[in-house]
Amino acid sequence: MTPGPRNSITDVSGIRVGNAHSEELLSGVTVILPEAPAVAAVDCRGGGPGTRETDALRSESLVEVVHAIVLSGGSALGLEAAGGMAHWLRKRGVGFPVGPEQVVPIVPSAILFDLNNGGDKSRIEEGTYSRLAQRAAETAEVEFDLGNSGAGMGAKAGTLKGGLGTASLIHNEYTVGAVAAANPFGSVTLPGRPEFWAWPFERQDELGGLPSPDVSVSLDLDFDFDSPFREAANTTLCVVATNARLTRPQAQRLAIMAQDGLARAIRPIHTPFDGDTVFVLSTGTQPLGAVPPIDLARLGMMAADCVARAIARGVYEAQSAGIWKSYRDTFLSAQVVRTES
Repeated sequence: MTPGPRNSITDVSGIRVGNAHSEELLSGVTVILPEAPAVAAVDCRGGGPGTRETDALRSESLVEVVHAIVLSGGSALGLEAAGGMAHWLRKRGVGFPVGPEQVVPIVPSAILFDLNNGGDKSRIEEGTYSRLAQRAAETAEVEFDLGNSGAGMGAKAGTLKGGLGTASLIHNEYTVGAVAAANPFGSVTLPGRPEFWAWPFERQDELGGLPSPDVSVSLDLDFDFDSPFREAANTTLCVVATNARLTRPQAQRLAIMAQDGLARAIRPIHTPFDGDTVFVLSTGTQPLGAVPPIDLARLGMMAADCVARAIARGVYEAQSAGIWKSYRDTFLSAQVVRTES
């Protein structure tokens, strides 16, 4: 298994990503836009989720496909972003047909909490996140910025600045990619150290290419709530895409397996303060083989690895902003000082 040419969710053919944000608000929106309606599923394990249309993804529901997925900052205020995206799609005739000339776009969405990050939230007005979503849709491409971009603009990761990350893997004819807005309550690095919890899964020095952690040095694995606890709301949001042709139950299994990537990248994870949510999109261009469960198991492993890498990469690529100091300013600058001295 190797990363795709972009090491991005957009290595899955037919997937585009758009970002829009406000540096004054320190918040933003990320839109994942398939070129054609895609089979979808969702798995939510955080204790404080904020979502829209996730019940529509249940296997017993009427609608079989979605037309976009939206990840937004702004906490519950950001849920209006999906409405903005739905209007954008409807104007272009994209949606679930409900009459001779009427369509209803299906746009599942999830939000993260970024209200207390130092941005000027007095600028949030009715329609703010709806407009951001439409701006993101207008700019959706296969290339997109990471770190302080889209839904990652105002994110934080433990005590570090969080951000938007992506990763991909290709095995034979199958491609799996993930994009993550990393905003967890827990830490993405080993206690007091620059190594990411996701370091075993790094590809092509995407996380800085640090050497493996020194296993002879014991880690303080106690968790002190006094230091990282600043607010009772966080959340990491992920979207996994694959070209594999999946049924909705198979997509659901992929989402469940992909959640393991959060546990590999963040400690602690799925806390009462997080609304951790993983969406899956299947573009369906590549059928499964003669033994579908075997292919699905491999795809799930690839998805979990991509999610872990996307989360860590989002933090690695982020820049200091608001009240949060970036990973690079925290660890890499200190390494340079130690080297020079």
